[in-house]
Amino acid sequence: MKVIIVGGGFGGLKLARTMSNKKGIDVLLLDRFNYHQFQPLFYQVATAGLDASNISFPLRKAFQNSKNIRFRLADVKSIDTAGNKVLTDIGEFEYDILVLAMGADTNFFGNSNLAENAFPMKSTAEALQLRHHIIQNLEDALSAKDPEELQGMMNIVVVGGGPTGVEVSGAFVELRNNVLPKDYPELDFSKMNIYLLEGSPRTLASMSAKSSEQSRKYLEKMGVQVHTEMHVKDYDGYNVLLDTGMKIPARTVIWAAGIKGNVPPGIDPALIVRGNRIKVDRLNRIEGFSNVYVIGDLAWMPTPKYPNGHPQLATVAIKQAENLGKNLIRMAKDSNAALNEYEYFDKGSMATVGRNKAVVDLPRPKVHFGGFFAWVIWMSLHLMLILGVKNKLQIFINWLYKYFTYDQSLRLLFREFERKTTLEKREGLKV
Repeated sequence: MKVIIVGGGFGGLKLARTMSNKKGIDVLLLDRFNYHQFQPLFYQVATAGLDASNISFPLRKAFQNSKNIRFRLADVKSIDTAGNKVLTDIGEFEYDILVLAMGADTNFFGNSNLAENAFPMKSTAEALQLRHHIIQNLEDALSAKDPEELQGMMNIVVVGGGPTGVEVSGAFVELRNNVLPKDYPELDFSKMNIYLLEGSPRTLASMSAKSSEQSRKYLEKMGVQVHTEMHVKDYDGYNVLLDTGMKIPARTVIWAAGIKGNVPPGIDPALIVRGNRIKVDRLNRIEGFSNVYVIGDLAWMPTPKYPNGHPQLATVAIKQAENLGKNLIRMAKDSNAALNEYEYFDKGSMATVGRNKAVVDLPRPKVHFGGFFAWVIWMSLHLMLILGVKNKLQIFINWLYKYFTYDQSLRLLFREFERKTTLEKREGLKV
């Protein structure tokens, strides 16, 4: 059985590992990055809390001991379901079974100005880009003469009050309160405003009302200006225009307000639903196909418990991958084997807000709690999910160091300089 997996995120990686060294199965993993990215901690890379290498793990290293798994660094151009081929920038690959685990990307809802000027955070590279922008912005602020221009450089606007928006807002306000005044004593950080804008009536709308209320109280106490029931109409790189008519001057807008599935060309548009997700049955198989599957954020699987599809969470992707992997192993042994349908069992949800501040919801028994204990649970779970012992240790040491010092030494700005030719260097020496 020749299996091609497109995407090395939580779902794709788990699926490949489930089928590792299984007889009768040959796996090819395709991804445009050669490393697995731990998305829940992108915001810590963006706010200089962690190094990018701490949350990344080489995909080839993950399968050094696997005899049946190969990896190719490739960008998928289209899917040929009729010919059972995946077309990439490095060639064509044939499959018996195709699994799409390409995840989701930032959804700007068709606003080209937002797409051009706002900062998304859906990859390690984007998190680093945001970090460099923040540092450069503060360096530029030292030379700003116009008060309005300076205020725009100091303000940070986060759009989207889900877990990502809440976490990045909390991280930036801690940076403002504890670190940046020491780095830039010439700037008045009492004038630096962190805005969190949410279109719905509450933050963390997918969690319980208690978690929403507690998270907002935490943020406001820390100094974040939280505005709910507000929508961003436009952003030109200098001013955020809201549907209320309000304008916020800001050179930094972080977009955490929506995601859409990464659907490759070649998939019938009739199979694509809201949010750019692909319809699948309870086996994660695309409707109308016997050998094409979708898992994770890209899959839309309505069930009696989840008529609008499952939540786009890492735990859903991992469990779907695990179930599909076991089914494919059964199919490789016996084409008529009974297959297990997928059902999501919600084990709870959590979000961190800042130092000693987090919220946790447990479904059975229905319990909510927050504060230090919730924060410790959040950290422990994320450490468990990180790949590699070295990464776990580095992150734990970084967190420990930051907890006691309130600081981290990762605010580095890497700039590109034009290379001089040997002749120019020689001429310069002569002068």
